[in-house]
Order: sequence, then structure tokens, then C-alpha cells
Amino acid sequence: MKHSKKEIAFNSLKKRVLTLDLPPGSALDEIALSEEYELSRTPMREVFQRLAGAGYVSLENNRGATVSSMDLATMRGFFQTAPMVYAAVARLATELATGTQIDILKKIQMKFAKAVSNNASIDMAVHNHRFHEHMGEMAASPYLAPSLGRLLIDHTRMAQRFYRVNHDASASRIDLACEQHEAMIEAIATRKPAVTVELTLAHWELSRGEMDKYVLPDPLPFDQFKGGTAVPAGTVT
Repeated sequence: MKHSKKEIAFNSLKKRVLTLDLPPGSALDEIALSEEYELSRTPMREVFQRLAGAGYVSLENNRGATVSSMDLATMRGFFQTAPMVYAAVARLATELATGTQIDILKKIQMKFAKAVSNNASIDMAVHNHRFHEHMGEMAASPYLAPSLGRLLIDHTRMAQRFYRVNHDASASRIDLACEQHEAMIEAIATRKPAVTVELTLAHWELSRGEMDKYVLPDPLPFDQFKGGTAVPAGTVT
């Protein structure tokens, strides 16, 4: 299927937000993006409006479009709300999913598993996003859908470090996340909502620790002081 230039721009900009190619709070240059995607400014503004409706950007008078913020208030709401929304979506998805929807979820999981085997961090983040987005579609709730969509944007942005394999522990966490996806699919297919909810919350806890580090990163090495002068960690005096 051939997509229109507007659709291509919309999907491309979504991915660029999710992968932090466009950082939170950054301004979108309407003229430059119009040229990049070969659109005139009116259809580019329509793309911005769609992105704003989906929670990826904010539109303000006299300021244009900016990538959705991840300020303190936003992060506080995220960590308070995410477990409740994910659990509710998991239960409804298990109760309402059709066979066709489950098959689609399996195909998404195959792409996620392939990304894991290839150690492709960006692909892992994008396919994980799609996995949980599809669970929201399976839940078919007009009330939960907007909340889930907005949560997943920030979840995926913060999860970038979760999918970067830099030691055995991170590889083990990613492998476990992949196994949890498989177990969720099985629980949904066998109509066991309590099991799906339990797995979903365990999945949340698995990634939450790494997301916490996005908000509270490890201190810089210059954290030892002597006589009012910063001394690099590990320096012998």
C-alpha cells in the first residue's frame, strides 16, 4: 500500500519522537520539516495537529509545535498512573481480544524477538511500543485509549536505556521482557485475565528501575570533594 506524503511524515515524526531523535520540549521547525517531507506548510500543519491529538507534540499560539514535555509534573503523573492503566488494559484485552487480534499480537512479538536477537535497541523500543499499543486496541476502551497512548509515548522515550545492552544484567532483563510478552500472549489466548494482569505488572516493574534512572541518573564522577575542590572519583590523593 502506497502511503501519502502526509502519512509518511506523520509516522516518521512519531518514530523520531519515540526514539528521542526529536528531544522532549524541542521546537519543530515547520519550514525545514516541510522541505524534508516535501509538503507545503498547510499539510505540514495538519500533520502537527494529528501528532498533537495523539500526544506526541504540543501546539501553542505564537509558539508553533513542540515535542511533548517530560517535565517533573509529567513524570510524577506517569509513574503514579501507568500501573493502573496497564493493568486495566491487560484485563480488557484478555476478555475482548479476537482471534485475528491475537494473531497480530503474535506477529508484533516476532518482530520484537528478532530485534532482541539482533541487539537492535531502537527496534526493540519501537516494537515493544507497538506490542502494548495493540493491547490497547484489543481492550477497545474509548476511555483508556487516550491515557494509554500518552503513557506509551513517555514509556518508550524513557525505555531507550533499558534496551541498550551494556552488560549481562541488561541482556537478562531484555530476555525476561521477551519471555513476559510470550506469556502475556498465552494468557490472552487462553482467556486468563488475572494472569495477564500479573504478568503486565511484573513487566512494568522490570522496566521501571531503568526508567527511574532517566529521571534520577547516576551522579557524575566528580562527586568527591576535598577542601572545596572537586576530585574525580577513584583519584588517589
